[in-house]
Amino acid sequence: MEGTNHTYRKYSFPKQERLSSKKLIDALFTKGASFYFYPFSVRFLHADENATCHQFMVSVSKRNFKRAVDRNRIKRLMREAYRLNKHRLEELLPEGKYLLIAYIYTGKEIHPYSFIESKLVDSIGRLKSKLNK
Repeated sequence: MEGTNHTYRKYSFPKQERLSSKKLIDALFTKGASFYFYPFSVRFLHADENATCHQFMVSVSKRNFKRAVDRNRIKRLMREAYRLNKHRLEELLPEGKYLLIAYIYTGKEIHPYSFIESKLVDSIGRLKSKLNK
């Protein structure tokens, strides 16, 4: 394959991309903006200058899904959809600017992966329009 130029995306989801700092999560939920896009409520905030990448977290309500296996399944599906589509976020902001993002699953039933992925991709598009305003 001489002469071909391939660009490969990194589809991993390392620990540094997971939003787990209590301080950052509190800032996201107090200062951040939000919008609703069924079945998600999306909260986002511009990260500080020290950030090295977008940080993402998922939450599923115990009120709607009593069994932990159901909550874990939904979180797994959402993380997988994000992992495969996070490259769309890189198109939103200039180099060196990053977001803190929280996806809260508000649906009442477990949707199939294809539905969750399509809604997550659409919500990233909505996020793009919110950031451009």
